[in-house]
Amino acid sequence: MPMPGTTGRSRLAIAAGVLLMALFVPPAVAREDGPIADPLPDPTLSEIGLVLDEFSTLPKSEPAPPPTDDRLKRWARINFVGEVPDDSGRLYVPDLNGKLHLLDETGTPTEYLDVGAAFGPDFWSHQGLGSGFGFVAFHPEFADNGKFYTVHTEARDALKKRPDLPSGGVTVVHSVITEWTADDPAAATFDGSRREVMRLGFQSTIHDIQEINFNPNARPGDEDYGLLYIAAGDGGAGWRSSVPQDLYVPQGKILRIDPSGHNGSGGKYGIPPSNPFTHRQYVLGEIYAYGFRDPHRFSWDSAGSGQMFVGNIGEHRVESVYDVRAGDNLGWSDREGPFEYRKEGNPTCGVYELPENDEQYGYTYPVAAFDHVPPPATPCADSGNALIGGFVYRGAEIPELRGKYVYGEGVGGRIFYSEVADMRRGGPLAEVHQFKVIDAAGAATSMAELAGDERVDLRFGTDRAGELYVLAKANGKIWKVTDAR
Repeated sequence: MPMPGTTGRSRLAIAAGVLLMALFVPPAVAREDGPIADPLPDPTLSEIGLVLDEFSTLPKSEPAPPPTDDRLKRWARINFVGEVPDDSGRLYVPDLNGKLHLLDETGTPTEYLDVGAAFGPDFWSHQGLGSGFGFVAFHPEFADNGKFYTVHTEARDALKKRPDLPSGGVTVVHSVITEWTADDPAAATFDGSRREVMRLGFQSTIHDIQEINFNPNARPGDEDYGLLYIAAGDGGAGWRSSVPQDLYVPQGKILRIDPSGHNGSGGKYGIPPSNPFTHRQYVLGEIYAYGFRDPHRFSWDSAGSGQMFVGNIGEHRVESVYDVRAGDNLGWSDREGPFEYRKEGNPTCGVYELPENDEQYGYTYPVAAFDHVPPPATPCADSGNALIGGFVYRGAEIPELRGKYVYGEGVGGRIFYSEVADMRRGGPLAEVHQFKVIDAAGAATSMAELAGDERVDLRFGTDRAGELYVLAKANGKIWKVTDAR
């Protein structure tokens, strides 16, 4: 049966691409070694404690219909906090269950837009950990043009619509990027118009589009200014297929588009000429980098060389942070972090030492990583760990944090840092340090205690001054990082 979203020409192109890969990619050197029992050292407990001051509590929300997966039964599925780029000081918080909230300087939330309601019964939020209203990105000129972009999940009758790019398999859900234009950018609630920018199909309810965003370091006249980055997961297909390595499908990739352009699919967006694959036959010009499993979060350092750091959630053993540049191949699903991943003959579900001829593949490896080991009785089970990408601290309020990339493990709520100076491409992995957590009264605590739940569902955010925020879906609270002791 033909794959949805493909034509006869595209199927021929895919076949041609596979043939080219078979001709030019050298075979891996066979190794007789077994899986690595404990691939990476444990994070080092730091003497530094982050002081978290409660800033806001978002309204309680629920997916519709009620989910059967208890992991989706949270106070509110808030997943980011950022600052509206209009000098108003307003912060924004998306909730996967459908609503976009704005916060004033006191942390008081106001509903700005109900994204879920805008798309009616096709809006899908009750199945899949990342499903629903996934993210929002405000155009850098929002104060003047009123434009911002959202990504949400659709299913049901929406699956009758044709995705803009090949789906790589049977489509189960769509991720849809929408451009909204506010009539009055300064208004407290949205009133205006919208248009669809991009629709991608995914093979399961996991690992679809997780984040969309603009490079905050780009200035008018820069080639990156106004270009939208899109973190598209592998749709849960990478563990058993080569989808993340297939350059004719968008899954398992970071895409970069010009939302104001017209040379992309259906004339709805543009493909920047500076993208790395725009002049290659049988390759999507939208691709910026590839070989990802679940590029859940990304951010740019506002100092130094302005690196783009991507937090990629691993499969069985390794959680990784990458310094990503145009054209990079992170290796999934031939690699998991800095190790070999084997899709066949892998009963222990582990990772392996790299083959001796690994340098011939040109993979980009992490600059920081930690591992997780499933219970011995169920070695292929989900260990319940997920790396949540964060930010390089460049704020002014906490000198002790400057130059540290702050990130974490989302489920249990551990907060880590690595020194950016040690996060070097091609070098040894930077050491992972675990912060202690201190409440506003100065007492030692933990994110589980602050969230009131062992499953924290940790996320991070930042304002335009570079100060950090910590979020928990468990109780819908946001804390500001106010000190480091």
